[in-house]
Amino acid sequence: MRMRLKDTIHFQWYKHLFILFILFCCIKGSVDLTGANFKELVQNSNQATLFLSRFLTPEFSYLPKLLKPLIKTLQMSVLGTTIGVVLALPTSFLATPIVTKNRVISFAFRSLLSIVRTVPNLLLAALMVAIFGVGEATGVITIAIFTFGIVSQLIFQAIETVDYGPIEAADAVGATKLQVAVWAIMPQIMGQIVSYSFYALEINVRASTVLGYVGAGGIGVILNSSLALMKYERVSMIIVMILVVVIAVGKISEKIRSNFV
Repeated sequence: MRMRLKDTIHFQWYKHLFILFILFCCIKGSVDLTGANFKELVQNSNQATLFLSRFLTPEFSYLPKLLKPLIKTLQMSVLGTTIGVVLALPTSFLATPIVTKNRVISFAFRSLLSIVRTVPNLLLAALMVAIFGVGEATGVITIAIFTFGIVSQLIFQAIETVDYGPIEAADAVGATKLQVAVWAIMPQIMGQIVSYSFYALEINVRASTVLGYVGAGGIGVILNSSLALMKYERVSMIIVMILVVVIAVGKISEKIRSNFV
């Protein structure tokens, strides 16, 4: 069909103008509701220039002092992830009726996992600091609980997609629930367990750098103090180091997970 000239975009300008008017009204309403002051933002542009001039010149001489806290951050992540996965394995089996044969028990464990997953990392870390005090141990506990919640969810969902043949064969010869879990289900999901564990580790390395803001140890404590003292050259150096570590861990995790998927 041949399009008429008046149907082209050049003759639909009033529609586009109406859309622009609606967008303008939405933006204006948002500015009025939030009390945003763009005039003040422009007036403080010199402060932004000063910040960027210092932030974009990392203090490389500060690098040796970052190595120890960075290693502690990695240790927190690895230990917390390991504890979380160890706790997640039995819980994930108990969260599925395929293993328990009891929907009430599975519902109870699924409800527990739902509660754990609803608590944000920073709030969880703040609660752990209030209970156990400041330090790396608190960071490990926070990471372990977070890992427990996310990995349990992923594993019990993987269990529900397994082949029922080996399970039925194990039941037929009188295997116990533990034997069914270990010999009929575990071999089918072992690759996914490894993949999920390294996926959680990758997330935890990123998250652990932020936990220091609430006193959960690691390099986040130094980042927080450097920001508070407005030592932006050090902040820049810390962020560069965190970025390098996160990229390295991500690449290693991706390589290992690709071998098990």
